Amino acid sequence: MLEALGSAAGHDGTALDVLVVGGGITGAGVALDAAARGLRTALVERDDFASGTSSKSSKMVHGGLRYLQNGEVKLVHEALRERTRLTRNAPHLVETLPFLIPVLTKDGVVSRKIARALGSALWMYDASGGWRIGRRHRRLDAAAAARHFPTAPTSRLSGGYLYFDAAADDARLTLTIARTAADRGAIVLNRAAVTGVAHDASTGLHTVRVDADGTSLDVASRAVVVAAGVWADEVRALDEPQHPASLRPAKGVHASIPWELVRNDIAVIVPIRRDRRSMFLVPWGRLPGGGFRHTYIGTTDTDYDGPLDAPRCDGDDLDYLLAALNEAIEGSVSRDDVTGVWAGLRPLVRADDDGATTDLSRRHRIEVSPSGVVSVTGGKLTTYRRMAQDAVDVVEAQLGRRRSPLRGGATRRLRLHGAGAQRRGDGDHLDRRYGTDAADVRALTALDADLARPLVEGQPYLRAEAVYAVRHEMATTLEDVLCRRTRAHLFDRSACRRAAPHLADLMAGELGWDAAERDRRLTSYLDLCAAEERALEHQTHAAH
Repeated sequence: MLEALGSAAGHDGTALDVLVVGGGITGAGVALDAAARGLRTALVERDDFASGTSSKSSKMVHGGLRYLQNGEVKLVHEALRERTRLTRNAPHLVETLPFLIPVLTKDGVVSRKIARALGSALWMYDASGGWRIGRRHRRLDAAAAARHFPTAPTSRLSGGYLYFDAAADDARLTLTIARTAADRGAIVLNRAAVTGVAHDASTGLHTVRVDADGTSLDVASRAVVVAAGVWADEVRALDEPQHPASLRPAKGVHASIPWELVRNDIAVIVPIRRDRRSMFLVPWGRLPGGGFRHTYIGTTDTDYDGPLDAPRCDGDDLDYLLAALNEAIEGSVSRDDVTGVWAGLRPLVRADDDGATTDLSRRHRIEVSPSGVVSVTGGKLTTYRRMAQDAVDVVEAQLGRRRSPLRGGATRRLRLHGAGAQRRGDGDHLDRRYGTDAADVRALTALDADLARPLVEGQPYLRAEAVYAVRHEMATTLEDVLCRRTRAHLFDRSACRRAAPHLADLMAGELGWDAAERDRRLTSYLDLCAAEERALEHQTHAAH
């Protein structure tokens, strides 16, 4: 793939139209939008696709009900419109997700007056576009609310509100967008770091130094788009050393617990009494006979000034989540019940004031440097397509392309790779993850029955999915497979640790690792597990 990048970008007297830096959901979206408009496009990612924020979100495709509290009606309307497009363009990846907001009027955050105001907000949410999902919110009595959330404290539960949004596996969605860009002719490359950016005013070309596989390559491109999330300022510094700090990272953490401890059959939004924030309780891993494997809880929203490459869920984060959960249920969940954790950084656009991160807008910002490098920052997973559209509009203006019927709308109705007639929730595990590509995964199991065995004990993933990830999804490490191509690590770290040696053997056969390389790759994953566990032992008693 590095050879393809070199041959397409300047070594035969031509240049790319646009080089996209960053393989999260925004960068993948920019590459797809550009390729769909017929631009010669390449996408490079330093680590792995979705290895940053785009694999560590709350996995919601939503309008953002709480943004209405900040008066951001336009943002909510735009996000709900994009939610509708995603459910249509990726029916195999995006599913409708009901949400319950329980009304706990006795010793709870939600008084009857606040409950009435919440009902008004939900009417506004529906009117802003929530109704397009095919469902409208409704009020539930206490018995109906308890059926969805049986561990709720019944003595305090007076009812609830049911409304509808959507959810998706964020990492798989990002990967699928990148693959769709490749289907449209884009060159898509992970493990390729940008280490330099130069501009030639006489030719108008940018020369971008890309390091991959121990090789450095200078890539010529007429336009460059930086979509590097929380690393955007670092990449921008290669082009404009004096640029101001534009981002204010905020850490969000989640924890996974066995579903039986909560038994919620839909997502639940729980108000947190100590600081008036809210927490999601989301069921994950639907079982064929009913119920789920896990519920994940989150998220926090705190300022972060640590290393961008390794945010961790620490002891304070976990205690905060468990305290909020235990206030909202009958029973008790302890640290010993937690099976997995993850932490990510929101790339929030810095505001002029120093207010709380929860008050910062999720709107995106597009800036152009003096040399013409385009940067897109901020935003949220749901609005990635609109962010990409706006960025490529700027690129097309730079390139002097005439306005065409596709401009601004190339991806509005573009179905993503693997999209078929089935919606998620129909069919089996493979259909819900791969869509039409599920047949290729099944073909692997038909050729080798061993690949039909579970990849990780207690998880739905097959050994065939690891092979498919290596052969077709550019997975090169155990972390790629366990953390992103599947989500097994997020939900059961201990089971993944036990499975890791067998996965290392499987990948060694696919990638030609010798014994030393196999052991090195295995150690790298085990070190990740150990680092997560050490972080949970650390407590600073910081306020959330």
